[in-house]
Amino acid sequence: MARIANLHKLTRRLILMTAIAMVVMAGLFAITFFFSGRFMLTWAAFIFGIIGGFVSIQQRIKNVSDEELELLCTSWFQILLVPIFGGIFALVLYTIFIGEIITGAMFPEFQLPLTPESGVDAAFFRQLLTETYPKSGEDLGKFIFWSFAAGFSERLVPQIITKTTSSVAELEKTGRK
Repeated sequence: MARIANLHKLTRRLILMTAIAMVVMAGLFAITFFFSGRFMLTWAAFIFGIIGGFVSIQQRIKNVSDEELELLCTSWFQILLVPIFGGIFALVLYTIFIGEIITGAMFPEFQLPLTPESGVDAAFFRQLLTETYPKSGEDLGKFIFWSFAAGFSERLVPQIITKTTSSVAELEKTGRK
């Protein structure tokens, strides 16, 4: 009976935190759009990663031990930890996409601002954050999906990083670039 009560308590907290994340996203969109007519994809990546993390926790709570469930019910920090990592992983994945480290039909493409002849500076960095957009509606959908997936699957981005660094190390060993 205590387990069921804890499951309900945790579910309510997850729903509340997911709703807050969605309200924050809507607020960021409204503020940014109102002041500059732009929306920063970094915020969207982070928020969708957080939402993916909350959904992941909800999917897994029925399988956690009673001790883990008790910890999750008594600590807001423990509830927020996985989604915050999900948001961070979504930002890392967004960076991987912008850098074209992984490409293909399943991954989004972005329209980036032109790099100035003088090189990368603070003004360009600001432009990169505010003027980078998906190339198409399909790319926006892919961006949202992958941001959510980065939060939902806590092993996805670390596996991409491991595989990429292993590939680079192997290329360096063989002397190829």
